[in-house]
Amino acid sequence: MSKPSKATPMADPSISLFKSIGLTEPKAAEAAKSPKNAAVLKDLIETHDLVSRVQSDEKQASLIVSLAGALVKSNVVEQTKREYVIKKILDGGLKSVDQVAEAVKYVSVHQTPIDDKDFEKACGIGFSITPEEVYQHITSYITTNAITGWANLGPVISAVKGTAELRWVNPLEVKNAVDKIFLDKFGPKETAKPKAKDIKDSKGSTSAKAKPTTAVDDPQANRKTVFEEGFLGQLHKPGENPQLHEHLREAHLSATGGNVWTRFPPEPNGYLHIGHSKAIFVNFGYAAHHGGKCYLRYDDTNPEKEEARYFESILEMVRWLGFEPWKITYSSDYFMELHNLAVELIKRDKAYVCHCSQEEIKTDRGEKRGQPRPCVHRSRPVSESLAEFENMKNGKYRPKEANLRMKQDLEDGNPQMWDLTAYRVLETPHHRTHDKWKIYPTYDFTHCLVDSFENISHSLCTTEFIASRQSYDWLCDALEVYKPRQSEYGRLNLEGTIMSKRKILALVEEGYVNGWDDPRLYTLIALRRRGVPPGAIISFVSTLGVSTAASNIEISRFEQTVRQYLEGTAPRLLMVLRPLKVTIENLAEDYVLMVEKPLHPKVPALGTTTIPFTRTIYIEADDFRLEDSKDYFRLAPGKTVGLFQAPYPITCTSHKTDPVTGAVVELICRLENEGPMKKPKAFIQWVAEHKPSGSPLIIDETRIFHRLFKSDRPSGDFKADIEPGSLEIIKGALAEIGFWPLAKRSIIDARQEAVSRTAKATAGQSEAIAGDTPQATSGQLAGNECLRFQGVRVAFFTLDKDARVACLDEADEIDAGRRQGDYLILNRIVSLKEDSGKTT
Repeated sequence: MSKPSKATPMADPSISLFKSIGLTEPKAAEAAKSPKNAAVLKDLIETHDLVSRVQSDEKQASLIVSLAGALVKSNVVEQTKREYVIKKILDGGLKSVDQVAEAVKYVSVHQTPIDDKDFEKACGIGFSITPEEVYQHITSYITTNAITGWANLGPVISAVKGTAELRWVNPLEVKNAVDKIFLDKFGPKETAKPKAKDIKDSKGSTSAKAKPTTAVDDPQANRKTVFEEGFLGQLHKPGENPQLHEHLREAHLSATGGNVWTRFPPEPNGYLHIGHSKAIFVNFGYAAHHGGKCYLRYDDTNPEKEEARYFESILEMVRWLGFEPWKITYSSDYFMELHNLAVELIKRDKAYVCHCSQEEIKTDRGEKRGQPRPCVHRSRPVSESLAEFENMKNGKYRPKEANLRMKQDLEDGNPQMWDLTAYRVLETPHHRTHDKWKIYPTYDFTHCLVDSFENISHSLCTTEFIASRQSYDWLCDALEVYKPRQSEYGRLNLEGTIMSKRKILALVEEGYVNGWDDPRLYTLIALRRRGVPPGAIISFVSTLGVSTAASNIEISRFEQTVRQYLEGTAPRLLMVLRPLKVTIENLAEDYVLMVEKPLHPKVPALGTTTIPFTRTIYIEADDFRLEDSKDYFRLAPGKTVGLFQAPYPITCTSHKTDPVTGAVVELICRLENEGPMKKPKAFIQWVAEHKPSGSPLIIDETRIFHRLFKSDRPSGDFKADIEPGSLEIIKGALAEIGFWPLAKRSIIDARQEAVSRTAKATAGQSEAIAGDTPQATSGQLAGNECLRFQGVRVAFFTLDKDARVACLDEADEIDAGRRQGDYLILNRIVSLKEDSGKTT
């Protein structure tokens, strides 16, 4: 899974132009990555003279970038309308990215002259609402939607922010109001309670062995409304599905005890993707909610495309998402039973052996004419079809020389009733049955019958199988077997990515991505490697709800769910991506102050860590400017800024530059530790240099993943749509030494939990597991991605699977730290959420 990527960042001459309106170097480079966006941005700057008008205002420059992005996605917006929106930005009316996006939508559908009052109302300009009104709107939403507890906090915040009344309210105000209402209504959040006594390691890092409860820990907490309302709430009760004979219903209810039995039946011909997470959630979750059982069934009827690695990965992903199969079965478990029923179907004159070519079959099924016609073999005698089917089984025919087809209803308007293929000849050995069989059943023949064998009460699938429900019912009734009820829900699609196994395989094989688990993809193994918590995926899916409509969701919405989830669960460490050295001139060379800081300001249970503060520290290079401005509050010559968790702020007194490039390479600052201390207007992160404690921690590689595709809907020529700068690698980032005890504790806790959960999952197994069946192991649940943290003011990160960190494999009691041969690789999980009120 490791091929060199073809996608590499390229320099762009537009960067200097973009910097001229106030963008920082990184933001200018980011703006230049998309050719379409960059072209529109360049046109805006040049046509509307923005270099002189924006006056290096970084915030307004960022809004101009957002305007360019919105214009790319909209219909053609004429220059006069563009000028109108630009004026609203420069006048301070439009202050956020959301307002700019709404402004573009408005002018694209309204003719000039623009009605100022209507425009301002639509875009939230001058919007005003009192805290009391915010409180009332949120209280009303919680009451109306029967919100049951703290597990719904994230979904509620997302939902109320999307209402018309609260759309333009500062997101932080909304969050604080929801927090207060939840506290008043449900009491203190129990998830903050420590589960064990605080543990203090030899380096002074203290922690409580506790972690917040998530949706996966407590599935019932935020699934009640999902499974009892809407599509899932309207499903039949076990036993209410119609049967041809009453004794079939009685036998089914006797086998299931009247409980819900479902199954998740993936084809083992590729890795699962984000869309499958909904199917896993629906099938396993619905059964669990009703106290039932769910099979993991591998639909392994096509040996030409199946590989052992896919079987293993599917079980691993199901368990990673928080579910445990009741039983693991295979369609191939029933090959003999399926064969016998095929013979029975022939005997009932409801199937026949066809020798037509594939082209002839397509023609007969009406592909070119629109109406089907009987195959020339349809009326052959039953005895002849029985003999020919036996010949197929015995290897007389090569692939495509003979097929068993069901004799359905050619007069029906549903193509799924036009004599579907039930069996075909394949010569590839099967991974389980090897060369025992020369014939294999199709999905249309297998699916409903194996559902019947396994007494499935609810056969839940996506809406592309609606037409197949009729043939599903027909075959069960034709053979007079128990008939499960198939019900279809809308599938989950994410815009801006691809789900097709064929297309992903092409990206992998041609080196555009580094394997199926490349974090730029949306396979589940890629999301896991990227560090996305499984609980965040479950929260995302459950928040979307389940209906018959397809869910076409923007990636940004998914990422926002991940941010919200991590905000309350991820410890926080000080970190700088691009270090700039700072020497504090009024501190002694050997000065050191050990500072104890919380790992999360709002979750005391996560504990604390201790870091050094010394004469030499490093800050983010982007937090210093040579040229100051009134709306800039970070470090500049003569300016004072606060340092997170440090005792005093610092003031820049001078700086050093590289004699060749002229770039600033060091700042000389003064610690404001004398006289009355004035609170700084801004605080920045820092990391100190202190060799005795191993500070700073050097990160060998920090990988930043951007969108893989330029457009929201990659076209047929999807490879031409690839964003060349989708992978950014930063070398030499620095982090605080609190990383080490946090990393070790995170991995130890994850492994202990994995062992405990696996023991529970395997304790009730009464039947021996076949040697070729994937088994539940603790290793499936605990990997490097279990370490997640927020780099303060940077992003959320995890440890990549290819990182070498020897101390994580040492005995628990050995202190964590860097070892010879270590190579640290961090993956950015998701960027920090935007805060329109944040100072620059």
